[in-house]
This record gives sequence, C-alpha cells and structure tokens, in this order.
Amino acid sequence: SPSSPSPPSPPPSSSSSSSPASPMRVTTSLPRCLHRLSRRPCLPPAARGLASEGHGVYTPDEMSDFDDILLERPTEGVVKLTLNQARKRNALSSHMMRVLQTHLDSISRDKGVRAVVLAADGPAFSAGHDLKEMKALREQGLEGYQNIFTQCSILMQSVVNLPQPIIAQVQGMATAAGCQLVSSCDMVVACAESARFATPGVNIGLFCSTPMVALSRKVGRNHAMEMLLTGEPISAQRAYEIGLVNRIVSGEGEIEKETLSLATLIASKPTTAVKIGKEAFYQQLERPLADAYELTSEVMAQNMMEDDAEEGVSAFLEKRQPTWNN
Repeated sequence: SPSSPSPPSPPPSSSSSSSPASPMRVTTSLPRCLHRLSRRPCLPPAARGLASEGHGVYTPDEMSDFDDILLERPTEGVVKLTLNQARKRNALSSHMMRVLQTHLDSISRDKGVRAVVLAADGPAFSAGHDLKEMKALREQGLEGYQNIFTQCSILMQSVVNLPQPIIAQVQGMATAAGCQLVSSCDMVVACAESARFATPGVNIGLFCSTPMVALSRKVGRNHAMEMLLTGEPISAQRAYEIGLVNRIVSGEGEIEKETLSLATLIASKPTTAVKIGKEAFYQQLERPLADAYELTSEVMAQNMMEDDAEEGVSAFLEKRQPTWNN
C-alpha cells in the first residue's frame, strides 16, 4: 500500500501505467528538477496512434537510404540539419516530416549535442506542405487529411520540446507550414535580402490554421492576424520588427557564420541549466501569472541543487572560469 509506513515497501512509481508518457514528446531524460513539474501535452487518439505504431520515424537502416535532410557537426556540441530538397522547395511532405522527426528523436537522446541549427538548401527555406500530395490525399477522405495534419502537429511540438535549443537559419521563402516550422524554433536568424515569411493559405481557400498556432505564440495577435488574413509575405526586416526573427544578417555568405556563432555561444553554456530553462520557459507561458511564478520558483530552487549551479556560483565568487559537469 502507498500509505504503508513499512521501510521495505517501495514507493509508488510516478511513471506507472496510470500516467503513461506521451508519445508525442521526444525521448529524453529530463533534469531531475523538472520530473515532477513537467506537463506533457495531451494528444488526440489519432496522434497517439500514429506515434505508438511507429509511423513517425524511420529505422536507422531506412534513414541510410535518404539524403532529404543533411546532418553535419560544424563544431563541438552543435548539429546542423539542412533541408535538402531544393527542387521541391523543401516542401514538408509526409516523407520529409518523417525524416525530420527521426533526426529530432535521435538528437534529443544525444548528450553530445547542445544546440541545433535548422537550415535549408536552395531558393526556399520551405514552401510548406506538398500541395500535390495534399490533392492526392483527397481520395482518402477526411482521415487522410487528419493524419497528415496530426503528423505535422507532432513534428512541430517535437521542435518545441527538443531539450536542445534549435535555431532556424532562414534564406528564401518560408511559407505556410514552412513558416510554422520557423515559428516553432527557439530562435531565428534571417537573411536580409532573401528571407520572406508568409501564411498564404487563405489565397487558395485553405486557412493556415495549424501554422497559426506557432505564429500566434511567437508574435502579437494583431501581427499574426494580418499575416493570416491577407496571406501577404513579409520581409526579414518586418519579421524582426514584429518579433518573429532574432537577428538579420546582410549577405548570403554571412548568415551561416552568424547562426553558427549564436549556436556555439549557447553550446558553451551548462547543458543542464539550458535544458531546465527551455522546458520551464514554455511551461510558464501557458500559465496565469501566479502559477507561473510558483512553477519557476520551484524550478530555480531545485536548479540551485544541481552541481553546475554550485560550480557556477563558486566560480563567480572566486573570480575564475567555471568548469561545467554537463
């Protein structure tokens, strides 16, 4: 019995079958100060089915046959993923999303990765969903569309829930689900000359409802509504002004340097603190003010018990550089 005082009795497990882990979240071990605080997203049955049946990822053997997304390690602690379907304007087909999901799941378990850059080859960052595929799905009826939009929603939430910060490096157009992917990243570096952002679904009779979720959590309501209702693209400068973009870089050759510099800086920070901070940041956004402070007060208190926090405080007081354990 959970209430039994007998010492030999093991405590009840918080990860028992009464509270199964959500299949949506990428697999990773959370810092101990967030185990008790984490609130996993609740998925509809269709989403749980897709994930639990293994439709969201490819096996390592299958992945060896694909070059749709290139993976590089440009510097210690940083992984760069490059969408590599320039001929198709890096459209987020079901296959492309599955490849990206597989990479994210793998990265989430890689303790050597501290920051991620998401870039794209060609004149477009991503044109969003593959409209030829979307048209063909009509033969499957409502279920076919439910499945692909659920797959996309799982992918976008995996970007947000990735333990490592992820930076979008945007050159060219990012439209519809492509803009959604950018908006889901933690930070965005854009090329001043070529980067454009749009949610143009309204122009073809298909309102960008799922991109709206990510966009409206990144920019103010009125700016999001203007993009959604007009379908007009905005420049990198305008995206910076409304808060969608963190940094603008002039010149195609400079954006990679700027993005890598930002990723390297983040990768130099203690992994545990960054992981705790990213998780808590998104959790507190969803809560009322008092609840947000209750959550973050507990997070900070338990964060202080981490070895890296002790080392960081000691190093500051002793006027030396810290040596991080994680």
